[in-house]
Amino acid sequence: MSKVILLPFVVFLLGITAVSAQLSMQKTGEGILITENKKEVLVYRTTPKSLNGEYERTNYIHPLYSLNGKVLTKDFPADHPHHRGIFWAWHQVWIGEQRISDGWEIKDFEQTLTEFEFMKNASGTVEIRTEVEWKSEKWKKDGKKVPYLQEKASITVHPTVGNVRKIDFEIRLLALEEGLKLGGAENEKGYSGFSVRLGLPKDVAFSGPDGKIKPQETAVPSNGYVQVSGSFDPEEKESGVVMVDHSENPGYPQPWILRAKNSMQNAVWPGREAVAVSTDEPVVLKYSLLVYQGKLNRNKIEKIMGRNCP
Repeated sequence: MSKVILLPFVVFLLGITAVSAQLSMQKTGEGILITENKKEVLVYRTTPKSLNGEYERTNYIHPLYSLNGKVLTKDFPADHPHHRGIFWAWHQVWIGEQRISDGWEIKDFEQTLTEFEFMKNASGTVEIRTEVEWKSEKWKKDGKKVPYLQEKASITVHPTVGNVRKIDFEIRLLALEEGLKLGGAENEKGYSGFSVRLGLPKDVAFSGPDGKIKPQETAVPSNGYVQVSGSFDPEEKESGVVMVDHSENPGYPQPWILRAKNSMQNAVWPGREAVAVSTDEPVVLKYSLLVYQGKLNRNKIEKIMGRNCP
């Protein structure tokens, strides 16, 4: 059984609604809604949600909206009900020789949101900071489940500039038990990690710094970013999302699992071979999303991202 536990957590909100320049935050029954000029930007989910009691999840983003307010992401899609908007998860979770969780498919996997902050910054950005404990029915001490990993994450939303909205993610993973390892699918695909489940249009196309990318069964290279474009928004001839893998990341440039229909897009780390997570120094993963409408070429992507692009 897998479930989500939401404890009473510390919240710094400056009231029910916090405002920074054009960006605003509102607490809802589902989580935290961020808006810009009264248009929805995203919802960060703090309230546990399940499908007929299964696949219970929290600590993810859905919906993610286009600049025109169209929902871009999917939650509980019929083809992969464990997929969930913008999320980060791993198939393999080991302590020593014992496999204790599958966070990807949400098996023997519990998340407890223990701390939450919402901040507005002088730059005009707004930031969500979270602290989440991972637990499993298979990892107990004195008959009680104890956390085996502490996740600290920040989600920073930038004001829209021109036709682009930038969202930054920083995810810190610190083991609370010696011998903890994380890994991806145990096949040639190796998928797991930072993932984006979009509602894909029929004309979806993929490109990177070296031009067009054709999705393969296994991961494909694209140094620094992948642009997912198409008719996501009927009001625009072209729109989409750019997924950015920051240059400081372990395994940079991370390869990508890309799918033109019925699946997610994934920055693959660490792959099929599980890697150790320290109890002293956290693994730090950084990604960005550029949500855009109209044209967005390589020069503009690299100008926005600076040194984080090749």
